[in-house]
This record gives sequence, C-alpha cells and structure tokens, in this order.
Amino acid sequence: MQDKSVPEEFDVVIVGRGPVGATLANLLGLCGVRTLVLEREARTYHLPRAVHFDDECMRVFQTIGLADAILPQTILSPGMLFLDAEGRMLLDWSRPQNLTPMGWNLSYRFHQPELEDILICGLQRWPHVSLRSRCDVFALEQDDDGVRVRYEDLSNGQLCDLRTKYVVGCDGARSLVRRFIGSGMDDLGFHERWLVIDVLLKRNRDDLGDYSIQHCDPQRPATYVRGTGTRRRWEITVLPDEGSQEIAQPAKAWELLSRWITPDDADIERAAVYTFHSVIAQQWRNRRLLLAGDSAHQTPPFLGQGMCAGIRDAANLAWKLAATIGGGAAPDLLDTYQSERQPHVREFIELAIRLGGVINTKAIEAGLAAGEPREDAPVRLEVKKPLLGPGLALGNLPLAGHLAPQFTLRDGHRGDDRIGYNHVVLVEKAAALSARLALSKTGIEILTSDDAEGIGRWLHENGIVAALVRPDRYVRATARNGTEFDQLLAAVVPSTHLPSAA
Repeated sequence: MQDKSVPEEFDVVIVGRGPVGATLANLLGLCGVRTLVLEREARTYHLPRAVHFDDECMRVFQTIGLADAILPQTILSPGMLFLDAEGRMLLDWSRPQNLTPMGWNLSYRFHQPELEDILICGLQRWPHVSLRSRCDVFALEQDDDGVRVRYEDLSNGQLCDLRTKYVVGCDGARSLVRRFIGSGMDDLGFHERWLVIDVLLKRNRDDLGDYSIQHCDPQRPATYVRGTGTRRRWEITVLPDEGSQEIAQPAKAWELLSRWITPDDADIERAAVYTFHSVIAQQWRNRRLLLAGDSAHQTPPFLGQGMCAGIRDAANLAWKLAATIGGGAAPDLLDTYQSERQPHVREFIELAIRLGGVINTKAIEAGLAAGEPREDAPVRLEVKKPLLGPGLALGNLPLAGHLAPQFTLRDGHRGDDRIGYNHVVLVEKAAALSARLALSKTGIEILTSDDAEGIGRWLHENGIVAALVRPDRYVRATARNGTEFDQLLAAVVPSTHLPSAA
C-alpha cells in the first residue's frame, strides 16, 4: 500500500492527454519510462477539432503499434483546390494517392475523438504508464533532483502531490506549464477570427466533393473540408464588425452555408468562432519543464499541420527523455529538442500564413493568375517538408536532418516494424560485417541491402555507403566512404543514445 506521507515518483509527468500528450505517453511506454498523464477533463472531448494528419504522423502511429487500429478510421485526402470568387481555379494542391517514401499516404482525414480514444486505449499496454483524469495541475516546483507536481483531484476535491524527473506540458494554447517555464511568445503576425461549422449530412451530397476547397472570395473567404463518414466542415471568415456570439447562432450559420447546403441536407453539430493564431514559444525548456504541441506553437489551419507539428514534437522528444533518464545521456541533450523543432515548425507556420494571404487577400489577381503559370506563382503547389534545425544532425554531411525513407523488407514487412523506436544504421551489404562487430553491444539495429532491396539503391543515389538514423526517423549522420564510415561507427559505439550534439 502507498505511504501517503511519501510522494509518488515518476520519470515523466505529461500534463494533457490530447493527441500529442497521448502519443508522447505511448512513445515513453515503448522506452520503458515510468510515465503519468494528468488530464483535467473527465473524458475525450466529443466534437471535431483537428481533421488532418500526414504520412510522417502515421509513421509515428505505426511506431507505437496503433496504425492498424487508426487506419480504418481515416479516409485519404485527394488534396486542396483554391478557387476565386467566380469558381475559377487559382491553385491546385492535389496530393498523390500512392504511398510516399514514409511508407504511408501523404494526407489522411480523421475524426479527432476517435483518434484520441485509440491513443488512450493504447496506454493500457504499458504497466509503467498511468492516466488520471479529472486532475487539475496548479503548481510545479523544480529543484536539482526533480519536480514537485501539485494537483487537485476534481472528483473529490483532494489536493495531491507527487515527484517526477521531468514535466512535459501538452496542455494547449493556454498552457500552465508554459507559464511556469516563464516563456514569452514570438508573434508571427496572423490573428483572424473564423467561424467553424461542423455538420452531419442527412442525405447524399457527392457533389460537394472529396477535395478541400479554399474559396478565395475577397468578400468572405471560406474553406470546405470533407471529413470521415457524413462529416463535413466549413470555416468562414468573421468580418471585423461581426460579433462572435451572433455569427455562431444557427440562423446566421445556415445563412452563411446557404450557397452549399440547407437544413434539409444536414444537421449542424457545432458552430463556434475560433481565433487562428501564429505564435511560437520562445523557450521550450526550463531545466526539467518542457513544452510540446499547442503549448509550444500555434498555426493557422490552412496547411493542416497543427496537430502534425505536435506529433513530431513527441517523436523528437521521447527518445531524448529516455536517453537522459535511463541511458546515461547528459541533460543538455534535451536542448536539441527546441533547436531542432523550432525552426522546422516556424517554416510550416510561415507557409500557412502565406496560404492564408492567398485565401484572404483582396488582391488575389495580383499574386495568382487563374490557370496561367507565373514564375512567382505556380498554379500547382508543391510543399517540401522543412529540415531539422541545428542539433544532433550533422549539417555538413549529405542528408543530415532529412527524414529517412521507410524501406519494405524482402519478407514484405515494413522496415520500421523491425527497427522499433530505436537507432538504426543503414549500410551496404559489403560493410555489414564490420558494422555488426562494432555495434554488437550497443543495441543499435542494422539494416543492409540484403534486408531491403531499396536500401542499396537509396545509399547509391545519395552518394553514401551508410546512414545513421535516429528513433524519430531523421538522419543523424552519413558516410561517403570507408574512412567516414569508420568515424561514424566510432562516434556511435561509446553511447547507444548519442548524447553529443557536436
């Protein structure tokens, strides 16, 4: 029986059990880290919020063993079209329907409550991971050995406290953890009110289409998004002189929707005004307190990258926490979390702001010509994922900071399923023996061109003989020849967890 006079102890306490907090907890569960998730609410919020994630996120869900459960709850997105006020196409952002190098499709639509339920149920697999709902954290006190976490159990009004080595705030835009860190926010300048209307169709409306549509109407910009099942969403700009409460009333909502649907077609599930922000926390870590997801950054939704950014945060942070807690890595390894992730997310937010300008500008024709390519405004949009910021990836080597592909093994299985949430060296068959000898006691996986046909081709195309890939699937280092390969192995052998950021 727990001695109530002695506080409970954990390795990591996560504040917030949304998609980011639940994903982080599952990753820490994989790493064997004693983890507690504290959530203020009693149950999953039942209404839609995020509606899109990408191939990299699905790869993370694969890593935690939940992709097969999540996939049936999704539909593939064909992409997004930008139309002017007359319905002419300004910009085509179609998404390919084939698998990407990540091993998954580029764009998925989903219903957030269903995703959260799967992620939360996944926590039950880990006896060292606990979830407590109706727990409202109100104080965090750091010292040299850890953090005292104080919270109220809202089910009975009892005040509780515990000890943990680290706290991660996945507690959203109004983050309490961010306040205890003392971080200011960098404002990237985009703040707009939009009315978000989620509906459930009562009859078939195939004419609405599967593409997301950005209606670039200077009078009233709007977005249409197809959801899973009968769910459809419209996001409509709120004008400066309109009140947030009045515009969200059913009569006004139906008036705004009338160009697309009527009450005969659908029921409104939710209509609410949201202010879309573009901000990034200046400080993601204060000793033993860290931030992830919306507590660290907020983006306009036009790229569908808000939740995706938080999932990337979790994948980057979990293995570093595990290395620091139980793997002998120095605590300053955690500083590479912000240095790598902050520039990456900033680039996505800046692109979302630029797309918002296309949607919401009163001079669209000056920037884009309908159907006519221009050097400064291609009609077809391609988005390249940013590279990691400076950190553990060695920038003077090929592919450092890039995502590594997921290779299909010769037995038909996905490569990540063999690797797990671990480091891996991808190497030509000829160098496999020396790699195995050097890495035999490190726990680092090795995949060779014997294991997957695509590995040799990928190495050759990039002019390298080996690549060291981190648990979050980003390339940490590569070798172009035998000498660099020996140097790579020498750098790996001293520590499985690679704490050096040099």
